[in-house]
Amino acid sequence: MSHVTQAPLGRPPVALAPTQPVALRINGALHSLNIAPWTTLLDALREYLDLTGTKKGCDHGQCGACTVLVDGKRINSCLSLAVMHEDSDITTIEGLGTAEQLSPLQQAFIDHDAFQCGYCTPGQICSAQGLINEGRAKTEDEVRELMSGNLCRCGAYSNILTAVMEVLDNQQAGLPAGEWSAGAARPHDAPAEAPKQ
Repeated sequence: MSHVTQAPLGRPPVALAPTQPVALRINGALHSLNIAPWTTLLDALREYLDLTGTKKGCDHGQCGACTVLVDGKRINSCLSLAVMHEDSDITTIEGLGTAEQLSPLQQAFIDHDAFQCGYCTPGQICSAQGLINEGRAKTEDEVRELMSGNLCRCGAYSNILTAVMEVLDNQQAGLPAGEWSAGAARPHDAPAEAPKQ
């Protein structure tokens, strides 16, 4: 009986994904990347630029953890391709403030304990900044409605609302950002003043 020995099959060459150059302006700096055309803005930020403040939650546009600002408007970066934003100004949580000078929203979130685990916080803050930029939110109900796409699995909603309303109230009062402090805005849960008799 004879045995036939098969020579090992050669491995097929690895097919590389086609890439294209993309220039993205993020937090005021221009970044040049070579990425596949189907790369989401979220993956470009996290995987190629190490801007990991923007979180990947559901990856289906349902939780808001990946919210960033594009030309001042909030978007779910998991639903948007990076190549779509070459001529846009993209702002992530890293671009809103610095460790030495937090943005008013970042400071308000700290002052009011508007987070627990913190995973959703970058998206919450970017979304809140976007709704402030839009200028449509004036009341608590409007803030609740316009922030409804940002989920907090820890349930810090009441403190998030307090933080956002403080910033809105300070802006509406015309206070310069340097003069804002926790509690400077009207307390939203304080009872109405009793009428004088």
